Amino acid sequence: MKRFLTLAAGLLVAASLLAGEVTRVEPLSWWTGMKTDLQLLVQGPGIGAYTVSVEGKGLKIKEVHQADNPNFLFVDVEVSPKAKPGTYTLVFKKGNDVVRYPYEIAARKPGSADRESFTTSDLIYLIVPDRFANGDPSNDSVDNATEKANRGEPFGRHGGDLQGVIDHLDYIADLGATALWSTPLLGDNAPRGSYHGYACSDYYHIDPRYGSNELYREMVAKAHEKGIKVILDVVTNHSSTEHWWMQDMPFKDWVHMNDPYVNSNHQMGLALDPNASKADLAIMEEGWFVRNMPDMNLDNPYMLKYFQQWAVWWIEYSGLDGFRVDTWFYNEKVPMSQWAKAVTDEYPNFNIVGEVWQANPDFVAYWQKDNPNSDGFNSYLPSIMDFPLQAAMTGALTAPIPGREEQRQGPPQGRGRRGGPDISAVYNALSHDFIYHDLSHMLIFLSNHDIARIGDTFGHDPRRMKLAFVMLATLRGIPQLFYGDEMMFVTGNPQRDDGRLRMDFPGGWAGDPVNLFTAEGRAKADGSWAHAADLHDYARTLFQWRKGSSAVQHGKTLHFIPENNTYGYFRYDDREVVFVFLNNSDQTVKVPWTRFREISAGLGEGVDVLTGKRVTVSDATEVAPFTALVVDYRR
Repeated sequence: MKRFLTLAAGLLVAASLLAGEVTRVEPLSWWTGMKTDLQLLVQGPGIGAYTVSVEGKGLKIKEVHQADNPNFLFVDVEVSPKAKPGTYTLVFKKGNDVVRYPYEIAARKPGSADRESFTTSDLIYLIVPDRFANGDPSNDSVDNATEKANRGEPFGRHGGDLQGVIDHLDYIADLGATALWSTPLLGDNAPRGSYHGYACSDYYHIDPRYGSNELYREMVAKAHEKGIKVILDVVTNHSSTEHWWMQDMPFKDWVHMNDPYVNSNHQMGLALDPNASKADLAIMEEGWFVRNMPDMNLDNPYMLKYFQQWAVWWIEYSGLDGFRVDTWFYNEKVPMSQWAKAVTDEYPNFNIVGEVWQANPDFVAYWQKDNPNSDGFNSYLPSIMDFPLQAAMTGALTAPIPGREEQRQGPPQGRGRRGGPDISAVYNALSHDFIYHDLSHMLIFLSNHDIARIGDTFGHDPRRMKLAFVMLATLRGIPQLFYGDEMMFVTGNPQRDDGRLRMDFPGGWAGDPVNLFTAEGRAKADGSWAHAADLHDYARTLFQWRKGSSAVQHGKTLHFIPENNTYGYFRYDDREVVFVFLNNSDQTVKVPWTRFREISAGLGEGVDVLTGKRVTVSDATEVAPFTALVVDYRR
């Protein structure tokens, strides 16, 4: 019986692959006036034996490339500067068999190439869309996606979607965020854990459980109306075993096929280690991230071109403002630099931030565009994630666990001279700023979707949360806040627990007993949400103020060696000086104002950012335990 079913299934597949059928053409469309060359991936049974032409003035077939698989063609199309927007016809011919396929060339929006991107002027708000808000319950489970919604399963899909994001753009804007980064939204058809989106099964379509391509474009437009830029999270290193091409790959080396299976060794320094073994490097670059995430072969020029084009396509189609790229250093580094260069050649101001998860500053600095690397390598990656500073900030604020001396020490990056968590770690991290090529293109953050909730790390202590908010708002770089941290979302587990730390935002689902999206809901919250209103308002005050501070956004830093777990630093430019004093100790301390006289001399009355009151700081000014003083002076 099993053999009969297998044979029947095979016959059905064969019957569906009729000659003279084009099943897929990507990119889905294109535009006039693009710098990026257009190369079409064409899929269809036996299409490799067909000739290709195009009807309509302005388009020309330059070259047709055969693939290893006869079901594919790669077609180079020249779009003349004089080409008129409209629908053209691709004509595929083999003998008397003729297949006609409509292809749209649209008009490019004026100024598209010169779009601005996210900068140090922005605060980025990171969300996991499946866990943010469910604006359309009708798409929680859909026929063309395997995994169905199960809100009770921490690693399952919960139903958050694009409409939910649209419905709460006002909340994001009111908090002071000016950019929105969501974890991946493209199709992920994994049978389990598809909510996170990092196993892409379709690079040209939004996952149907989030909505549609059209709705994503609408979300971007509505975000822009609120003054919010949009950043798309993409994955270039790996796709999914559920991706359509895993059943019908154009080339034998389209992905790195390892038999027997080889997992990446995850050794992050291999790509820049001059003494590294080639065998080790090959395992790093070609091994699969995990068993359901095939490793893409960007050394294949058609694969690289395909990835460059979908990146450009999404920018042009949706109007988005930036990329965050997952697992950057796992990619083959030269092709990946070509990917980044292709995107920024098309959009010179476009910012891309790459995930280089390393606590060593030199390992991180290597990957930033134009860094003077000894091997001459240029990644063309504009921005990098500042993991060394993140480790220092969270380590410095880690709450001691009574009775557990080894944990009371905190992470190594957070240790001070006295051995315990100490604000000196932040000073030490910033003292390595000399190693970075461009401090204005570094993304600073306290946590993200891959890191334990900082509320748990800080021992559910709202005072430590506030110190963290101050650093995020005032240190150099581009700040990013993980959703819910503004109200100390916690899981009760100080260790990373992905499905639970990526929790639902209370109020995002109909019937939620608590609604933290509204001031009224926050005011009524109790229990684990008792500090929600106070923390939210504290964070909002800082982030709204930051929007008008030129010194914090673009200024220089002057800091002083921490003493007794306190840290004083200044951000300054020609118009403004911002003084920050962090008391990370359990004692009330006085500000050593005279010690800071090389910059504090002449600073009279300023504004206390957190209270709005005018203040004059002196050696007599006291700062309570685990609190901060932030004073804004306008020259």
